[in-house]
Amino acid sequence: MRKVTLTVLTMVVILFMAGCGSQSSVISNPPGGDVPVGMTVRDTPPNGVTVLFFELSITGASLTSQSGTSVSLLSSANPIPVNVSQLQTESAFLGSKNVPVGTYTSLSVSFANPQLTIYNSSGSAIGSCANNTVCQLTPAATPLTLNFSSSPFPVTLSANSPLAFEFDIHLNTIIQSTLSVDLSAANGVTLSQISPPSSGAPITQLGNLMGSVQNVGTNQFTLQSLDGRTFTINGGSSTTYSNFPSSTTCSADFSCLATGQVTKVTVTLQSDGTLLASEVDYAQSSDQQSVEGNIIGLSTSSGNTIMDLVVQQQLSSSLTVGELVNVTVPSTGVAYSVDWQGITFTPPSGVSLSFASASDLQVGQQVLVAVQGTVNTSGGSGGSSPVGPATASFTTDSITLEPSQIIGTVSAVNANSLSFTLVAFPFLFVPPSTNSGGPPSVGPVNITVQTAAATTFTNFTSLSGLASANVVSVDGWVFSTPTGATPITLAADQVILQTGYAVPVY
Repeated sequence: MRKVTLTVLTMVVILFMAGCGSQSSVISNPPGGDVPVGMTVRDTPPNGVTVLFFELSITGASLTSQSGTSVSLLSSANPIPVNVSQLQTESAFLGSKNVPVGTYTSLSVSFANPQLTIYNSSGSAIGSCANNTVCQLTPAATPLTLNFSSSPFPVTLSANSPLAFEFDIHLNTIIQSTLSVDLSAANGVTLSQISPPSSGAPITQLGNLMGSVQNVGTNQFTLQSLDGRTFTINGGSSTTYSNFPSSTTCSADFSCLATGQVTKVTVTLQSDGTLLASEVDYAQSSDQQSVEGNIIGLSTSSGNTIMDLVVQQQLSSSLTVGELVNVTVPSTGVAYSVDWQGITFTPPSGVSLSFASASDLQVGQQVLVAVQGTVNTSGGSGGSSPVGPATASFTTDSITLEPSQIIGTVSAVNANSLSFTLVAFPFLFVPPSTNSGGPPSVGPVNITVQTAAATTFTNFTSLSGLASANVVSVDGWVFSTPTGATPITLAADQVILQTGYAVPVY
């Protein structure tokens, strides 16, 4: 069987000591003598085949002290599914737990339930996955528990001193030619320690939580994550709000929130162990059903546009993450919007960023799509799909453009126009579709990355710090360009210069 080559997937687990959590992950003040420890996850993507979705559940994590005592950081009764394919430039907060001060000699982490969705463009079948087809797989994984006892251990936890560990998971090593997952493969999963920003300072940026509002109190609310965990979130004068209906007024008392609303919250950790919302992003009302996913194919049927969508998050719908669905976009009656997530992106003169009709849809966009009516779970909508049969279909009347996460190589920098050209790794960026119904033509995709004053740079300070052949991860909004115009335009919220990344050979 053809060997599947995937490289460099990084998962980061941060253990910090500036806050704490109960067994249900509700943050509370730590008792005397304990140091709060929390966890968050992020990643950089793999390459080799087009990996559209990769999820791995974390079922447990524990530290072992010098005396042999084990301290659990997560409960195995509540596995946390982590969609690592969506964490190239973001972090997902896992929770926190009080941990006694002292010296610890090892960290044990348990995993379960790997889920993989790929587009097979290898030229032949891979197992049961036919060529030019999207396939949802459940690979076997062994072992399910890893123990780390070498460097950076032993580590000493002391009050008010944050600590962080970084896991590097190399998919070119752990994914075998049979598409099984071997977590114990040599150098497949490695661990390093991240230094705190300064002595005694907390690691404050924990990442994002998506979930539904359970109740709203004075300057705080309770959020239930999509995987069932519960968090108490506080508000403050620094909290920002985005994408809420124009008629809604938001303030630190969370007056704009209502029970049942689905929101995305970026949380930071306070010195007293509580969670503070740095940003609250409205997703949908309590009476809506929506899914968020990547457009991997576009075609037409009976005058309507058909989107092939891989579901990355399901919000109160009957669909599951990782599956391929057909979405019918009627030619009229559909509302289009951009979720700018609280930033003001002002492009240079002459740069148009339009998302107002079906003609502005583009393969590679991440979109939040409202479900209109019922979901047909018997299969696709009958459109001419270029990427194989879908498992379900529905019609939409509302599409919101969300940020996409793309990695690739810089080919040219234009400092005068505040832009650069990114050659997206073809096995990390969904392939261009065809309207004729034939298979996509897989190859490097050129993208104009447009920056602005609101763009954040990581590991460099300005475009003059980028050079040809640099590898970067970009988080931003993908906009279509007129037919025949190249390349695609991406309005960048964040650009991260990668170091030590193995550039794939095409």
